[in-house]
Amino acid sequence: MTAIADRADRFLELHRGARPLLMPNAWDGGSARMLASLGFEAIATTSSGFAATLGRLDYGASREEMLAHSRELVDAVTVPVCADMEDCFADDADGVAETVRLALETGLAGCSIEDWDQSARELLPIDVAAERVRAAAEAAHASGGARMVLTARAENHIRGVTDLGDTVERLQAYQEAGADVLFAPGLVGEAHLREVIASVDLPVNVLVVRGTPTVDELAALGVSRVSVGGAFAFAALGAAAEAGRELFEQGSYGYLDGAAAGIKAARGAFTV
Repeated sequence: MTAIADRADRFLELHRGARPLLMPNAWDGGSARMLASLGFEAIATTSSGFAATLGRLDYGASREEMLAHSRELVDAVTVPVCADMEDCFADDADGVAETVRLALETGLAGCSIEDWDQSARELLPIDVAAERVRAAAEAAHASGGARMVLTARAENHIRGVTDLGDTVERLQAYQEAGADVLFAPGLVGEAHLREVIASVDLPVNVLVVRGTPTVDELAALGVSRVSVGGAFAFAALGAAAEAGRELFEQGSYGYLDGAAAGIKAARGAFTV
């Protein structure tokens, strides 16, 4: 448990540097190990990328599958791992707390909780979402030598709700509820990012999407962490799909150039 606490402390400290913590999202143990070998100091999971490895779309993995996946990544690398736990696979605060307790047992340094109800396909009311964040935070900060960094997510901007005031209100409520890091995926404009960062006291994570400012620009705004979501996983799938189409439709082997780069990366990251 002390090792888990140390990893969580190190993970939180990485949010306090002069530049944002660059935290790529891995989709299996091999990709986690490869990304860590490139020098990244922390790794995240991706719910959509992991679901794709199972032949499913996002939200297609069960809690048990997500926990086993998280342990796989924790075992694959020595850097802190933060898991995308979606809505913590629970309908109420007690269930949220149980998911976070189980996540803590995998050795994760952190996990996230979002305020999107996938079954109803709507945002949770702020008070309900904040209650769930509070339950998650209490479980993540449990005594006895084990703890995790909790990231609370306001999903508005990737769900078509562009009300910045509501986003700020949600993030402030989640800060008050005990979160360690705040995240509003889909925010890209510098003015909006500046307003969000100024409105809270906790580290803020930014998801890379089209139009996101450069890392240097994000650093100047005060962003603490940058993640990529499922982008790396789907870039890999896209490369495989292109290679397959080339072989199937053209009967040629141009994909071998890309494969050579992959082999080089694997040899630099993997062991026998």
